[in-house]
Amino acid sequence: MSPDALARRAAALLGSELAQFRRLTGGDLSDCLLIRLTDGREAVAKSGPAPSTEAEMLAAIAATGAPAPAILAVDDTVLVLQRLPDQGGSAPAELGRAVARLHAARGGLYGWRTDYAFGPVAIENAWCEDWPAFWGERRLLCHTPHLPPALVQRLQKLVDDLPNRLPARPRPALLHGDLWGGNVVYDGGRVAGLIDPACYHGHAEVDLAMLALFGRPGPGFREAYGAPEPGEVERVAIYQLWPALVHLRLFGAGYRGLVEGLLKVAGV
Repeated sequence: MSPDALARRAAALLGSELAQFRRLTGGDLSDCLLIRLTDGREAVAKSGPAPSTEAEMLAAIAATGAPAPAILAVDDTVLVLQRLPDQGGSAPAELGRAVARLHAARGGLYGWRTDYAFGPVAIENAWCEDWPAFWGERRLLCHTPHLPPALVQRLQKLVDDLPNRLPARPRPALLHGDLWGGNVVYDGGRVAGLIDPACYHGHAEVDLAMLALFGRPGPGFREAYGAPEPGEVERVAIYQLWPALVHLRLFGAGYRGLVEGLLKVAGV
């Protein structure tokens, strides 16, 4: 669907007509538009792999008390969201408290009720009782058909050893699933919302590792979030491998060095 058609569909779902729209920053994997309606309202219109699934994920985040944009309308082609105030800034302690609230929500198993995707890269979420098996099969080995043999061998060696490296039954926390700095909206000194989720239930350290992959929260985040679990440092590279592999597949060979570096840190 063209951006113009997406914007008009969103306006229709809100019971109005489109006055104008513009693209928002980001949008590597889906269109994200700021729309203004003829009645003066503004909203954000998003395409995506599954707008209804994203709406369910945002609702799950909001239900924990963590900030998320309100869902205004949704159908099979577009998700229409509240426009969050976004003056920028930083609020590491508030982010720590928000992520702690998110992770306090507990699931029964590891996974999510449906699969999802980052663009053309599938996210396999079938329920699993064993965390190392979930991480090894659904987050690492799923990429091997798209990797060169040398990386596959190293990845397989790591996965074979995951029962010795990851806890077998960590608490199945609600994860944002793609929690890097660009998916946190700040409004001055507060967190306005967590956006663009890829939620599932898993080890809370996964989100924390992602937050540290392309930068890290400022001082005060960790104190507000809570103390690390024993052995967290040794698991960071293992959990960062999933987003690194996704980036390698989405954006090309420029990310191979990141994958290889994380494998080296992991000792394989």
